[in-house]
Amino acid sequence: MDSAGFLSWLGSGTGVTELPLLIVVAHPDDEAIGLGAQLPRFRDAAILHVTDGAPRDGRDAAMHGFADTGAYAAARRAELLAALELAGIDADRALGLGIPDQQAALNLPDLARRIAGIVAEKCPTILVTHAYEGGHPDHDATAFAVHAALRLLTAPRPMLLEIACYHAGPDGIVFGRFLPVDGCDPVVITLSPQAHALKQRMIGCFTTQREVLTPFPTDFECLRLAPHYDFIRPPHPGQLQYENLPWGLTGKHFRRLAAQALQELGMGSAS
Repeated sequence: MDSAGFLSWLGSGTGVTELPLLIVVAHPDDEAIGLGAQLPRFRDAAILHVTDGAPRDGRDAAMHGFADTGAYAAARRAELLAALELAGIDADRALGLGIPDQQAALNLPDLARRIAGIVAEKCPTILVTHAYEGGHPDHDATAFAVHAALRLLTAPRPMLLEIACYHAGPDGIVFGRFLPVDGCDPVVITLSPQAHALKQRMIGCFTTQREVLTPFPTDFECLRLAPHYDFIRPPHPGQLQYENLPWGLTGKHFRRLAAQALQELGMGSAS
């Protein structure tokens, strides 16, 4: 199936496929936000989480009543497995690299190589990851690493799609919609009542993230073919969303890390 045929099938919101799917996302819950209602349509789906969802400063763990970050990470894993069970995905199909939350950008070359190895092992036909949108540095780091990983691999490479999470907008945070890119039209899937209910139940499994996930839309899902990004340029003009947060990483710093990673990987330029 070519990309046009696959996108047409995806946009229909119905039918199942045997095409192998690998989802590479930053945090446990990103897959539910981005395409949770589509997961039952893929009979051969695996998910790779770059981080364990637990920032090592311990503030999130303490806020949710956990003794330490290890216990918080374990709780987030349990929430994930409960959500995936609703979509018919077994625990052994949920892989993780175990990088601390908010630290995915700190070793981009190694992250790209690790993802390349997993893609080579799994041989997915469809690969889904984050858009480069300046919402969360782990999302942008994951997007960079996936794009770089595919450049490390020889053909045939999987069809690369991306999900929309959130980014800064003129009137506040924009959830579930892409930044516009010429020639990259999104596929917006209006969810049936059954798919809508599934997505809500999946998101409801992430009890520690209830407040964070409340603004995300649950009546549609939005994907598109991933464009070619220049990761040494900002994803949009103005302040990035994560620059509003005390996470110690600016967009300028991220882009410097991306440029260094491209050099180390022997790429030397944007994808």
